[in-house]
Amino acid sequence: MISDQLKNEVLDWIDNDPDAKTANQLTQWLKEENKTELEKCFAGFLQFGTAGLRGPMGPGPSCMNRAVVSRTATGILAFMKKNNLSSVVIGRDARHGSEQFAKDSAEIFAGGGIKTYVLPRELPTPVLAYVVNKIKADVGIMVTASHNPANDNGYKVYLGGVFDGINYHGSQIISPIDTQISNLIEVAEKQPARADQYEIVNESVIDQYIVEVSKLATKSNNLKVIYTPLHGVGAETFIKVFEKSGFKAPIVVKEQVKPDPDFPTTAFPNPEEAGAIDMALAYAKEHNADLVIANDPDADRCAVAINDSALGWRMLRGDEVGTLLGHYLISKSSTKNARIANSLVSSSLLGKIANKHHLEFKETLTGFKWISKVENLLFGYEEALGYCVDAANVNDKDGISAAVVIVEMVSELKEKGFTINEYLEKIGQEYGFHSTDQISLRFSDLKQIDLLLSKVIDQPPTVLSGHTLVSKENLSQSKLMPTPGIRLKYANGIRVIIRPSGTEPKLKCYIEVVATSKNEAESLISQIKQALTKVLT
Repeated sequence: MISDQLKNEVLDWIDNDPDAKTANQLTQWLKEENKTELEKCFAGFLQFGTAGLRGPMGPGPSCMNRAVVSRTATGILAFMKKNNLSSVVIGRDARHGSEQFAKDSAEIFAGGGIKTYVLPRELPTPVLAYVVNKIKADVGIMVTASHNPANDNGYKVYLGGVFDGINYHGSQIISPIDTQISNLIEVAEKQPARADQYEIVNESVIDQYIVEVSKLATKSNNLKVIYTPLHGVGAETFIKVFEKSGFKAPIVVKEQVKPDPDFPTTAFPNPEEAGAIDMALAYAKEHNADLVIANDPDADRCAVAINDSALGWRMLRGDEVGTLLGHYLISKSSTKNARIANSLVSSSLLGKIANKHHLEFKETLTGFKWISKVENLLFGYEEALGYCVDAANVNDKDGISAAVVIVEMVSELKEKGFTINEYLEKIGQEYGFHSTDQISLRFSDLKQIDLLLSKVIDQPPTVLSGHTLVSKENLSQSKLMPTPGIRLKYANGIRVIIRPSGTEPKLKCYIEVVATSKNEAESLISQIKQALTKVLT
C-alpha cells in the first residue's frame, strides 16, 4: 500500500517534471501501486556534494533526470546571483541524457540572466576545465559520469576565479560551497524561467586547447602507441593533439573509438577495472607496440600499459605512472618555487623524490579538487589514474596532456636504450621499492560501508601477516585534513588506509609497502593484501 505522503510527493513531482517520459513512468508505477520502485526513486533528493551529482538514470528525485538536473541548475543559478557571478560555460560527454541535461541547464542559466556558453559538441572534461579559464567564466559545468557504469550520469561544477580567498582557477568546488548550493537546490523554483539566448563556444577555443597541450611535447617521435577512449569522448581530441605534437598517429582500437553510451565492449568503462583494456592489450601484441594508453570516457584519466620483460603486457598502477611523471618533470624543471602534490591515499614515494630535490610537497585529501588548490603546482596526481602536468592551462586532471608527457618520456628513454621498467628500477634503487595495491569492496547498502568502517576504526587489526600495528589515525579527527577513514601504519614501512569511495558505493583499502627489491615488495604486498582481505570480508 502506497502511503498518502508518498503518493502526494509523486504527484507533485509529476506536475513539475519537464520530461514526459519520466513523468509517464511515475504515473504508470502509481497506477500499478509499485511501491518498491517508487520508494527507490523517492528516497531523498540525489545528494549534491563536492563531486557534484552522480547517480543512475531514472525518474524521481533520487535519480539523474531532467527534473533533478533542472533543479540543480536553478540552485546553482541562485548561488551565482547571491555571489555576483555572471557567466557560465557548460560541457558534456556522450552519455544517455547528457545533451539534454546540458541544454536544460543552458536554458535555465540564460533565463536567469547569466551569460551562458555551451561547448559545441561532446568533448573531454579537461577541455571544459581549460575553457573556463580561457574565456574567464565564473562557473563551469560538465555533464558526465566519468568512468561510472553505462546507466549513470553526473554533473561536475567548477569555479573560474578567486572565491572566498581560494584561487579556483578552473577547478572543482570544495566545501562549504557544495553545502551552500545543496541548500539552494532544496528551495529552488520547480519551473524556472528559460531562454535560448546562449552562445556556442567558438571552435578556435577548442583548437587552442590542442595547441597548448601539444606544446608539452618538445620534439616529434615515432613510438607505436595503441590508444583506446573506451567508447568515450577522448579520441577526436587525442588524435588531433598527437598530430599537432608531431607524434606518430596512434593505432586506435577501432571497436572502441566512437562515443557509445552503452559501452558495448566493457561492463565498467573504467581502465582500473580488470579486463577494461584487454582489447587494447590484444592490439599491442598484434602490432608489437611500444605503449598502450587508455582514457576513461570523459578523458580526464589516463591508463598506461607496457610490455614488461618479466610479465608481458601489463597495466601500470596509478602510483607507478605518478612516480614516473613526477620524477621526469622534476628532473626537467628549473623552477625553484614549484610544488608537487598527491592525495593521501597515493604512494609516499613522490613526496620523498620532491624532498630530495628541495621542492615543497603537499599531501592532500582524496579528490583532484584538493590537488588543484595547491599553488605553483608543477605536478600533482592521485592513484586513481588522475594526473595534472600543466596546471596553468588545465587546473584539473587531464588524461590527454598526461599522455603527451608519457609518450615523450618513453620516447626519450627508448633513444637512450632504457625501458620504463628500468626507469622504475632506478628510482626504486634510489628511494626504496614502493609497491601499492588496493582492495575495493562494493556494497548495495551504503549503511554497510559505515558499519564496516566504524568496526575497523574501533578495532583495527593489531597484526597483519606478522607485522605489528605501530600507529593508527582516525582521519575524520584530523585537524589538517578531516575526512572519513583510518590510516594504519605497521612495522617495516607498511601503510594501510581504509576509506569510503567518494563516487561509488565502495569501501576502498589502500596498501603501501617499502622494500629493498621489487620482488620483495611484490611478495610483501601480496601477503598484506591477503591478510587484510580476511579481516574485511
